[in-house]
Amino acid sequence: MRILDLKIETLRQAPSNARSEGFAFLVRAGYLTRDNKLTLLGKQALLRLQELAKAGPDLFARLGLAVIRTEGGESFFEISSGNVEILHCPACHYAERTETARSRKQALPAESSLPLEKVSTPGCNTIESLVNFLGIPREKTAKALMFTHLSDNKFIFVVLRGDMQLSEVKLKKLTGEVRLATTIEIENSNAAAGYASPIGLKNALIVVDDLIPVSFNLAAGANEPGYHFKNANYGRDYTAEIVADVTRAADGDACPNCGTPLNLSNAEMLADDTGFNYEHLLAALADVNHDDKGLTWPTSAAPFDVYLMQLPGREMDTQAKAEELYASLQSAGISVLFDDRAERAGVKFNDADLIGLPLRVTVGEKNLKDGMVELKTRKSIENQLIPAAEITQTTQSLLKTIK
Repeated sequence: MRILDLKIETLRQAPSNARSEGFAFLVRAGYLTRDNKLTLLGKQALLRLQELAKAGPDLFARLGLAVIRTEGGESFFEISSGNVEILHCPACHYAERTETARSRKQALPAESSLPLEKVSTPGCNTIESLVNFLGIPREKTAKALMFTHLSDNKFIFVVLRGDMQLSEVKLKKLTGEVRLATTIEIENSNAAAGYASPIGLKNALIVVDDLIPVSFNLAAGANEPGYHFKNANYGRDYTAEIVADVTRAADGDACPNCGTPLNLSNAEMLADDTGFNYEHLLAALADVNHDDKGLTWPTSAAPFDVYLMQLPGREMDTQAKAEELYASLQSAGISVLFDDRAERAGVKFNDADLIGLPLRVTVGEKNLKDGMVELKTRKSIENQLIPAAEITQTTQSLLKTIK
């Protein structure tokens, strides 16, 4: 394909909205527009990836791309600009999105149940103010969160330990879609905002995190403004319709499988059980395969095999020889991006590096006088002079060996 047919526009500088080096080079090389739209060249690159995906299993391994695979069947590429947070174990490779990830929770030491005691806690309508007032750690409190079920307006009361955070995704998997409860809905269930607990509730679906039944003598709301209970215990003072993991795992929590601390990373999803996200895959490959001059596509993923460059001559018709090589390479099944623009040599060399195809073939007057053309792999420093008559065969051999 001719470079003019693809309407490639390259940039000398990275765009101001570049979120990663790979993205910057995709824009500079003309695969993407500044507003992240695919160009004709970008669509060609995606087409190559789609063809590669059909050729066999484990596309990521064939691309040399390291991915993190979750238990939910998703594959992620770790990148600081990614819009998804995942937790993953460096030891056993457990991984999941943060909102659904599990962790090995640390239960508190077992205690004998102490008598329930109602105490005055003026102004203690947050966990932070409560632990400061009572002089206890956060893990010795019971946190209350209140929702309303969308489908039937059922009041849902959630209890978790005060040092934990709720995963609404986990909750919704158990109960269906919910919204935050209104003040009236809270009062109608005999609860008091800021001083709520499941003790004495009415008309409520109670959901407790699975740590609560093994957490003893917790401070919990007394459902009366300005008062809390000390020594609230699950099973004796209240029970629940649902006991399950509803907390959000965090960076450094123990892996649920092996206990190793989990790592938190930003990532882009490359694939799930419905298929590949080829645009994210293109961006991931660009982020891994570039140098300070531009992209360095692996042979398997490059949108074209060869960048064929014609440099105008003063005494010889280099265009005719370039056209001959263009036809020969294509006849041999080698995909070619032909740069026969009326541009300066420096512009063409820069664009070849930016676009990043595995091989560059340069047809120039100086070498052509001796029947030679210049051949260079994208990742090498040295050029080779190859007889023009042998360039197709040499290119075929090189494409089998370079990566």
